[in-house]
Amino acid sequence: MLKRLYNWLLKLAGTQHAEKVLAVVSFAEASFFPIPPDAMLIPMVLAKPERAWRTAAICSIASVLGGFLGYAIGYYAQPLGQWLLALFGHADGLAEFHTWFAKWGVGLIFMKGLTPIPYKLVTIAAGLAQFSLLWFFIASTLTRSIRFFAVAALVKKFGPEITELMEKRFYLVGTIAVAVLVLGILAIKFIPH
Repeated sequence: MLKRLYNWLLKLAGTQHAEKVLAVVSFAEASFFPIPPDAMLIPMVLAKPERAWRTAAICSIASVLGGFLGYAIGYYAQPLGQWLLALFGHADGLAEFHTWFAKWGVGLIFMKGLTPIPYKLVTIAAGLAQFSLLWFFIASTLTRSIRFFAVAALVKKFGPEITELMEKRFYLVGTIAVAVLVLGILAIKFIPH
């Protein structure tokens, strides 16, 4: 079923309604939808590289707005939030997320927001943990924009070649990005100022 949904989104990426569908997918993925918006972002940038920045902006704005829905699910509808976490493989993850938020705070949103790790896990868990809404907004805006504009820039510059490499090495690239970010946060935290 997910494969059919993915293929359907790829087809929609080439239609006149692509931007609207991208906004809906980006919004929904930040709170409950299983397919990342990259499934549409990449083919849309390949098809119209001159609109890469507009496409990345639509993706970023809709994702941040959808993140508020994920946050609200965790904050106001805790049983639903816990059920969604369980559905996505993190049934016992609430305590772990609380620990992570207590330890890393906004850094956790930066780490997770830049990577291919499903962002809905962060948004729902942030609500469940009652994380600061202001810092959630700031971190979400920065990380989602950096992520989607970076994808758009790479696809615009390198075209289909980078797309194939990104698909094959997506988790490796994401892991390296997280490692660099964690090292940066640790350096800021532990190096005397």
